[in-house]
Amino acid sequence: MKNSLSKVIRRAAALAGALVLAFGLTACGAKGANITIAVTGPDGATESFSGKTQATTLYDAISDFDGVTIDGTSEDWGYYVTTINGVEANYDTDGAYWSVYVNGEYGTSTIDAQPIADGDTYSFVYEVYQAAE
Repeated sequence: MKNSLSKVIRRAAALAGALVLAFGLTACGAKGANITIAVTGPDGATESFSGKTQATTLYDAISDFDGVTIDGTSEDWGYYVTTINGVEANYDTDGAYWSVYVNGEYGTSTIDAQPIADGDTYSFVYEVYQAAE
């Protein structure tokens, strides 16, 4: 009887452990964010890329999307984007730069500090600085 009770307890513990593991793995698989990255070039045409990412910053999320490539420099204040999908924005030459919008609002963080949130749209827009007259 003692052995039978011991077997029942071991089986119950094994089942409980398997359930905890299964629910834990399911929860881990559910993490991540469904986001959209949009790129609007100098001609005004926009390409959009949607999908799921496990990344926590916009900089890291970009690598999860085929069709979006960036280049730039890491500065003391953050990552400065100079080129997206082969299109360079050179502020020193013609005042052009890549701006970042989050859900249509002008971004306030560099892409390496911009957190990712489920359902958000991150837009890179080629813009040219126009001095006020």
